[in-house]
Amino acid sequence: MPRVVERESSMASEPICNIQSLDFSKPLFTLEQIREINPQRFEMEQLSAIIHVDSSQHLIVGYKQLSHDEFWVRGHMPGFPLMPGVVQCEAAAQLGGFYARKYDLIGGDYLGFGGMDDVRFRKPIYPGTRLDLIAKVTRVMARRLAQFNFQGWVNGELMFEGQMLGVTVNKG
Repeated sequence: MPRVVERESSMASEPICNIQSLDFSKPLFTLEQIREINPQRFEMEQLSAIIHVDSSQHLIVGYKQLSHDEFWVRGHMPGFPLMPGVVQCEAAAQLGGFYARKYDLIGGDYLGFGGMDDVRFRKPIYPGTRLDLIAKVTRVMARRLAQFNFQGWVNGELMFEGQMLGVTVNKG
């Protein structure tokens, strides 16, 4: 019989920043302005607005307003829609990518996924909610990659978190 090793459940991290103190009603960058920086369109647009940038701390806060018409609602899962973890990570990546491109951290035509570490999904995210996103740059390397810590929050509760690498991607 296989042996089961029990581990202590990992506790949720502290917030990267106090998003409760931020004004979500006055975006710094709207969806149209995000589109000037980020290349994603249609179903792959996972940001609604950017509400806070602190370039001295390399910190950015934005959100995705989740509608009942998101592309994943119909099939994940029928009758009980849950935002897929991969889409949650994509939303965080787009936030980090916006910061890296807007403030020219690493150059390149695009910022692509280079890897992810320590990703934890803490609670399910449903349509009809606002997913608040935080990303903070923790390392930039020779204009080739940027490392970010990220968190996703709904109604003041931590839903997911992790670290990702963004790498330069150039057109053909």
